[in-house]
Amino acid sequence: MSNSALNSISYFSKEAIVCPVCEAEFYKEDIRTGRGRLIAGDLTDELRRFYEPSQKYGEVNPLLYPVTVCPECYYAAFPNDFKEIPPEIVSVIANDKKKRFDSIEKLFKELDFREHRKLQEGTAGYYLAMMCYDHFPHDFSPVIKQGLSSYRAAWLFMDLHGKYPDENYDYLGKLFYRKAGFFYNLSIEYDGAGTESLTEVVSLGPDLDKNYGYDGVLYVSALLEYYYGPDSDDSKRVKSLERARTTVARIFGMGKASKNKPEALLTKAKDLHSSIGDEIKRRTKDV
Repeated sequence: MSNSALNSISYFSKEAIVCPVCEAEFYKEDIRTGRGRLIAGDLTDELRRFYEPSQKYGEVNPLLYPVTVCPECYYAAFPNDFKEIPPEIVSVIANDKKKRFDSIEKLFKELDFREHRKLQEGTAGYYLAMMCYDHFPHDFSPVIKQGLSSYRAAWLFMDLHGKYPDENYDYLGKLFYRKAGFFYNLSIEYDGAGTESLTEVVSLGPDLDKNYGYDGVLYVSALLEYYYGPDSDDSKRVKSLERARTTVARIFGMGKASKNKPEALLTKAKDLHSSIGDEIKRRTKDV
């Protein structure tokens, strides 16, 4: 390995990827691991793992790289799905090319997915994936992938807000949190009805450091309802909070089953359950 590779935080694939939608060839960028590139920091209540900047590599954000994006037509999906696109939706996604470009241009003026990704490309990749998964059939479990894409996009929009506080990225972050809440709730509904499976998704994240699985989906759904659910009508808000509290209670439940679950998730789930209960009491104390 060359010195430049040793000192870099990412690399491009040796073999070209052929876009199944427009047939353009490109090379996917991925993060390098090891040699102190990723120094784990705090795990937030949103189950996001932050990483400490290192003296050698500086700031490293693994979330920039998971989505595969064609730089020519902006077709985007997670790696396991990118080449497996069903033939019947290829023309639909191809015809939506202008819509994708127009949507992204409203947010970011200069993107280049052939070069090393910056926060802007990383964020845009998730937005593009969210749009493309809208066309995938149920057997791909697209709704939770839209939820995961929206959730991570919200994180990255908030990162952008931290760097560029005058660009209204915080507004976009909140918008994508709400989108994520919608998709997470719908994915749980679909899973219960047998419409789309959550258990067959390779990794439900929500971040890259650990797969919290189905329980993680329940937790994020309740968390997003608590923080970003509509609250203008007290009666409707209380009902939605009661549903969220019931959802999060399923994680720690009763008996021995909860002992096999990650302690961090159990602790955060119990704290969230308590916070939701306090909010319900506050809103119903005068009723």
